[in-house]
Amino acid sequence: MIERVPSGIPGLDELIEGGFVKGSINLVAGTTGTCKTTFCTQFIWHGLQNNEPGVYVTVEQEAEEIIRSSKRFGFDFEPYIQQGKCLFIDCMPESLKELEKVVFDSIVKLDAKRFVLDSLTVALLGLREIKDPALLRREVFRFSKRLKALGVTSLLISEVPETQPKALTRFGFEEFIADGVIVLYFLEYSAGSRTRSLMIRKMRNTDHAVDIFPFQLTENGIVVKT
Repeated sequence: MIERVPSGIPGLDELIEGGFVKGSINLVAGTTGTCKTTFCTQFIWHGLQNNEPGVYVTVEQEAEEIIRSSKRFGFDFEPYIQQGKCLFIDCMPESLKELEKVVFDSIVKLDAKRFVLDSLTVALLGLREIKDPALLRREVFRFSKRLKALGVTSLLISEVPETQPKALTRFGFEEFIADGVIVLYFLEYSAGSRTRSLMIRKMRNTDHAVDIFPFQLTENGIVVKT
């Protein structure tokens, strides 16, 4: 039996055999406005409701801003932060070693069961010491192996450029390293109508759905329509 970690996204778990594989690395990919951050904060919030400590590392947007914005969905992280069950950390690393120290020290400190990096794309763009794409891929693979060794279930945000909407990642290798890839879409139609949807592009050890499913951003967060 494969142990699963519920996503906290209503409607999603039934599409992925009950949740993410425990200890897996999953990309949440999408262009601007596709609710990537909301998806990931909802994942951390659900874990806290089940006594699973969580770490959220942001390398661009301020942690306080994410905490404040999350309250509109009823995700009040502050009591959990005060109780030492949750960490939101600002980090602008200039080296992979610096990023790893922040991430792994935080996970070990809390004995975290859930982890989010927002975003992997920005983190990699900021690594000045690695110029060789092949070396960068190896280092990201090593980073993911260390995450798995800690047993934490991880979501890594991948920012897709608006000029390359069919891409899954910025560098073109992240999707091969990850165990799972969920792509979020924001589609525009005539007469100004818009809709959000998602697709489970990949999930190892999972008999997952392959259709595109619409989702809504409600007062309680994301809800997938199946």
